[in-house]
Amino acid sequence: MSMHRIARAVASSEACAGLLRGSVPRSRTLCLNAPVQRLGQRGAILGAGFAGRRHFSHSRIVRAGAAEAVLKQAASDPSALTQEDIIDNLNSTERERLKRVRNIGIAAHIDSGKTTATERVLFYTGRINAIHEVRGKDAVGAKMDSMELEREKGITIQSAATFCDWLKVENGKEEKYHINLIDTPGHIDFTIEVERALRVLDGAVMILCAVSGVQSQTITVDRQMRRYNVPRISFINKMDRMGANPFKAVDQINQKLRMPAAALQVPIGSEDKFQGVIDLIRMKAIYNEGPKGEVIRETDVIPEELKKLCEEKRALLIETLADVDDEIAEIFLDERTPTPEQIKAAVRRATISLKFSPVLMGSALADKSVQPMLDAVCDYLPNPAEVENLALDKRRAEAPVKLVSYNELPFVGLAFKLEESNYGQLTYIRVYQGSLRKGMNVFNARTDKKVKIPRIVRMHSNEMEEVPEIGAGEICAVFGVDCASGDTFTDGGLPYSMSSMFVPDPVISLSIKPKTMKDGSNFSKAMNRFQREDPTFRVHVDAESQETIISGMGELHLDIYVERMRREYKVEVETGQPQVAYRETVTQRVEFDHTLKKQTGGAGDFARVVGFMEPIEPGPNGYAPPTFKQEVTGGSISDKYLFACEKGFMASCEKGPLLGHPVLGTHMVINDGAIHITDSSEMAFKNATQQAFRKAFREAKPQVLEPLMKVTITAPNEFQGNIVGLLNKRNATINDTEIGPEDFTLLADCSLNAMFGFSSQLRAATQGKGEFGMEFSHYSPAPGQLQKELIAKHEKALAEKHKK
Repeated sequence: MSMHRIARAVASSEACAGLLRGSVPRSRTLCLNAPVQRLGQRGAILGAGFAGRRHFSHSRIVRAGAAEAVLKQAASDPSALTQEDIIDNLNSTERERLKRVRNIGIAAHIDSGKTTATERVLFYTGRINAIHEVRGKDAVGAKMDSMELEREKGITIQSAATFCDWLKVENGKEEKYHINLIDTPGHIDFTIEVERALRVLDGAVMILCAVSGVQSQTITVDRQMRRYNVPRISFINKMDRMGANPFKAVDQINQKLRMPAAALQVPIGSEDKFQGVIDLIRMKAIYNEGPKGEVIRETDVIPEELKKLCEEKRALLIETLADVDDEIAEIFLDERTPTPEQIKAAVRRATISLKFSPVLMGSALADKSVQPMLDAVCDYLPNPAEVENLALDKRRAEAPVKLVSYNELPFVGLAFKLEESNYGQLTYIRVYQGSLRKGMNVFNARTDKKVKIPRIVRMHSNEMEEVPEIGAGEICAVFGVDCASGDTFTDGGLPYSMSSMFVPDPVISLSIKPKTMKDGSNFSKAMNRFQREDPTFRVHVDAESQETIISGMGELHLDIYVERMRREYKVEVETGQPQVAYRETVTQRVEFDHTLKKQTGGAGDFARVVGFMEPIEPGPNGYAPPTFKQEVTGGSISDKYLFACEKGFMASCEKGPLLGHPVLGTHMVINDGAIHITDSSEMAFKNATQQAFRKAFREAKPQVLEPLMKVTITAPNEFQGNIVGLLNKRNATINDTEIGPEDFTLLADCSLNAMFGFSSQLRAATQGKGEFGMEFSHYSPAPGQLQKELIAKHEKALAEKHKK
């Protein structure tokens, strides 16, 4: 027994009680570490006061009797307001409603079987009447892949929402759960879909391949789940594949993801002999029967050859739980055996508190062991009341405010996804507090505009079901709401906003234009729509070439939008060669003393700036954004002129002197200067700073930075030599190689510039059997020869432009 287990076992009874009540320390705002005592008088739930509320009368608040005790406590002692207080003070009806709600997402590496598993979930819950495969012979495609391109390519491009009801049966007792489910893409190019789904979900199912285990995108998904503090259960899929090894995958979750995990099941057979699973908590064998595995048969008879393995894995489960749960640690220390009820309760506590991931296994394609995974969603993932969601109170310096999933409180919701439909813009909203009703007026916290909700629908992939009202803790979509992804909506009386999702910067760009002038209108409509729907898809017009430039997360990302433009808007376009999103920086300190002087008899321009520019050393997250500091003493430059200097510096950093790309890792300090009583102006100091920047930048040994990508390649073992050769030609750094029974996985770092055209070469080198994915890693100095070529190309383009 390790010392940290013993220390945990003798932890205070108060801490243990908090766990038993389901306390979930979870924050979803930018003020993650803000002290709770900053919650103002009566403001922990409803804001600083009631006088300014426009749409909710005092009687409405009094009628919210279920939360009355919480409000009183928040007014007398805000620091004592805890998540268990909120849960305890919900009335029985509201508590029972929320207890049966689960908001979950399914996320994984590409081709791990997310959409296939979702199809089974919908079939077993009765949402669909027949199962269709992602790449099925009937060409219908899975329900959640509603886009024509998704069905053609066999990949998920957009996240899709649905809802279903699951009847969980245990010990002869039936319990009905309502599940809101979002199926997400696995390809890194569509990572924003995963980001915004996890931002609003309470839990997730992370799917892994039984053969490949933890893959590159699994690591990305794990990082995203941690960013939004989303509890997860793990489902090891494809148990019927040759080389399936679920316990290797469990080890990889522990080691590669550094997430304590243990199997709750042992497979009965594997590969083509996979029959079912043994539940290690209840020690029962579970088999799927019927044409599509819709009948579950449980038995106490465990195959003789698996009894010893089950005992070992059950002991490992208890030991792992003792590391993360105080109650099980005490039982473990006392050398007692926990009951199934105690194990289940510990798994739930540890999962919700983000300390543990229970692991289940099965095969969605073979229709086996999906239902136990659904049971685990209900047993171990939190309901909306068990998740701590915070808003920021703008009246009190953005102090954090706890939101309560209670229908009678004032409405607070977050728009997390926009989508164009036949009936106009569809806005997906997660309701965190209060209820949303048809015809209700809501206020956009960003724009402060009032919006009336004309229609509310619940989505089932591309189908919709109209409803009059959506309660707290639920997910819905509304029509006729003009907003952006990440906007907060309130009842109008609460000055609240919520943090949006993380949006990564694009890494690749290309020029684009319609082939014919008559398509210009539709081209503009498509560009505007795609930008609204996808925050990682950017559009701008280059100031020098006047070309329209689109930017995104990868070649596939941009290819999909070009194809969608052709299909959905009938616009044929011409595209230029993909362009890498380079960056520029300096490598040494340079001092400057620059004077701008234009005096022609009338009003002139005068500004003198003195200071230095120096590099910012890259940190663990790479090169930092540019920074500006003024150290002027004695008032030689007034504050308004110093502000103009900062504006000039930041404007210069948007287009660096070398290639016209943004500048990173550069710090400018202005410590002296001079003004002219009549000729100085803010514009003069802005221009002087820009001129000083350009001169100092070229003297500071500037460096072009190129994006390095984490590349993951999977192919049959016989092609390993071919792929290593392809990577060597691209000066890639091979970091790791994992060789399986049939396939190998190779991890490498390679510049994005070298990866153009790699897809076709990989297909040729592996007879079409290889696949690869890549994700932005960090910026790194470009090789000297490449830097010279890029600068020469940029200068040539500028010279040609000036000739015109």
